[in-house]
Amino acid sequence: MGIDSTRLRRLAWRCRRGLLENDLILARFLEVRGARLDEAEAAQLSRLLDLADDELWDLLSGRTEPRDPTLRPLVSTLRAA
Repeated sequence: MGIDSTRLRRLAWRCRRGLLENDLILARFLEVRGARLDEAEAAQLSRLLDLADDELWDLLSGRTEPRDPTLRPLVSTLRAA
């Protein structure tokens, strides 16, 4: 079961970033997977969204790897989105 619609809307709002590349990747991810996000994935996404745009882009573009190994599967999924 996915997260509730209110939480999904809040995540979608937070996915609106100042860097277009981040916007496109995050929007595509939520379009495909948003309704199926579980609580753990939503928490991981929220942690990624706490990053500054340039740090997030470095992760999504493959320039850097997440320091936290629990974020690696989500980052990998986002990179493939």
